[in-house]
Amino acid sequence: MRHLLSTTLLAAVFAIQPLCAAPIPAECYKDGLAIGCQAYTFKEFSAFEAIAKTKEAGGTVIELFPGQRLRPDSPKTETTNHNASDEVIQALKAECARLGIRPVNYGVVAAKNADDIRKIMEFAKKLELYSVCTESAELVAEWEKAAIEFDIKVAFHEHGGSMSRPDYKVWHPLYIRGVVESRDSRVGACADLGHWCTSELKPVECLRILKGRVVSVHLKDKSEPGKQGVVVPAGKGVVDVPACMAELKAQNFNGHISIEHENDWKDNVPQVRESIEFARSHWSKAGK
Repeated sequence: MRHLLSTTLLAAVFAIQPLCAAPIPAECYKDGLAIGCQAYTFKEFSAFEAIAKTKEAGGTVIELFPGQRLRPDSPKTETTNHNASDEVIQALKAECARLGIRPVNYGVVAAKNADDIRKIMEFAKKLELYSVCTESAELVAEWEKAAIEFDIKVAFHEHGGSMSRPDYKVWHPLYIRGVVESRDSRVGACADLGHWCTSELKPVECLRILKGRVVSVHLKDKSEPGKQGVVVPAGKGVVDVPACMAELKAQNFNGHISIEHENDWKDNVPQVRESIEFARSHWSKAGK
């Protein structure tokens, strides 16, 4: 009876423990930087192939996105998404562990209500993710509650925008700062350097606006500002990647950077590798 009571008490104690996702492990930081890929870079391939390509490019972490087929031969219904079965989740974790690539983020994922947010965060917890990435900023109060409960960071992402599209607000860092600045520290921004360039903003200035609230980074360089610019390897376009690395380092940024090379879809591992090496090099040089 005493043993039964002890076991029951222990179970109750664990039941009321906060639900915690693991931070990014120290081994993911190479030359001080946790960098890898947004799996959307490899959207023409399966999630398993994206994990392998991330390793081939020299990354240590991966950011998953909703809807990518699990394996090349998987049915269309077997994808990386927050409604995935436990079998799919375990397969993802096992493949990442096998190749030494850490899943750290999931997005960009939309939510319509608190129930959607709970499903997303439960999925993130099972994968032991550092953060999730969304543009559903209108639900910031619900996201904040979930971030605290699950101890998982939430990063609001931005696509290209302009003042001529008043219904789409998250494109501007001043709007995101207003959304997150009074919230729990686990609620912040995904800094998409390339989309800021599409919006004809200066990425380094956007980072300064969001100082202390940058959770993660989508790193892509652009051939020129505006919608006409195409993605090029870091250092070959108009985004001042060295200045962005220096600013992030000055802010003591310790999240992850996802290379998102939205170009050369069938064969972009060399370009991704070039971007990873460029970012690492300038991170190491920053502050010296």
